[in-house]
Amino acid sequence: MTGDPWLVPRTAYVHVPFCAHHCGYCDFAVTAGNDHLIDLYLEALAAELGTLGAPREVESLFIGGGTPTHLNPDQLARLLRTINSWLPLSAKREYSIEANPDSLTEEKAAVLAAFGVNRVSIGVQSFRAPALAALERAHTGDHVARAADAVRKHIANLSFDLIFGAPGTTLSDWDADLSAALALGPNHVSTYGLTYEKGTPLWKRRERSQLVPASEDDELAMYELAMDRLTAAGFEHYEISNFARPGGRCRHNERYWANDAYFGFGVGAARYVNGARELNVRDTKLYIRKALAGEPTTFQREELPPRARAFETMATQLRRAEGIVRADFLARTGFELDALVPAALALLRDTGCTTDTGTAVALTRRGKCVADAAVAELLKYNAEQ
Repeated sequence: MTGDPWLVPRTAYVHVPFCAHHCGYCDFAVTAGNDHLIDLYLEALAAELGTLGAPREVESLFIGGGTPTHLNPDQLARLLRTINSWLPLSAKREYSIEANPDSLTEEKAAVLAAFGVNRVSIGVQSFRAPALAALERAHTGDHVARAADAVRKHIANLSFDLIFGAPGTTLSDWDADLSAALALGPNHVSTYGLTYEKGTPLWKRRERSQLVPASEDDELAMYELAMDRLTAAGFEHYEISNFARPGGRCRHNERYWANDAYFGFGVGAARYVNGARELNVRDTKLYIRKALAGEPTTFQREELPPRARAFETMATQLRRAEGIVRADFLARTGFELDALVPAALALLRDTGCTTDTGTAVALTRRGKCVADAAVAELLKYNAEQ
């Protein structure tokens, strides 16, 4: 691979929208109850991948959804065979797929391993029935251990996604979820505060006062507990929401947080190539029609001017443990960090939100707890120009 990584993709994302059930908080491009479209979708996906013109080697692949492992073993094999033919992995290979606990069998794990998948991210969210019911998840806590066992018979690298702040959840409940996750020995844990995306069933229930969301103080306490529990267990807090055992970082997502370029294929997928961002249509039937007709599957394109792209890079990179590295930032953007936001850097440092080694600016523990406000402080200087 040649070319700057912020212009030429070294990673790719492929979206598989199919699910057995659409969870109440989910705002992704998801198709539930339409399994008859799966084979046609795989044909459409192959057509979109074919627009590359020739195979493009990448260092990491991430198949997300939806629930990619909702596909049956033969469909999974077809999907992976198609992806591998267009996006061969380099020696620095990381091949990830998302899975729900109730959709992952040992047979499917064997198929994944046979096609080179070496990392599985399981959407656990919670082990407790009340939280799973509040989130409208279909699986139970018992499914998680069975899925983890099925994966480990074929693939060693296992990641869990957890959600804190579900309605009715206490700090003790969240502590129990963390304990249950750690007991299964994942290499990587992602923790996300519940967000109420406009238009989702969970958002509508909140608007109708049919549920009581967790308070900001409770969410902060849960986040801090996750930091304490996971770092004490030997995990590195390498990004605001992500923790990994040594050597277990998700290299694919590190590309995103560096604001590097990436390919994106499938319904609702985003891509960032040569400084331009594009977004595919979010309707599965429309995507299939367009792809099979040889029409562009994108509906939105944006190319930021250099200054705005520099601020975007700043906001994204601040999420990382290494923060914004001045020399790298200059090479990527053409701008000196201190020339763009001198007052904001001073304010964040003086309020204890960041550390500044001279080489890099990174969030402190306090800064991670108010990360959105810290990023907003940086971005307001872009708006003033």
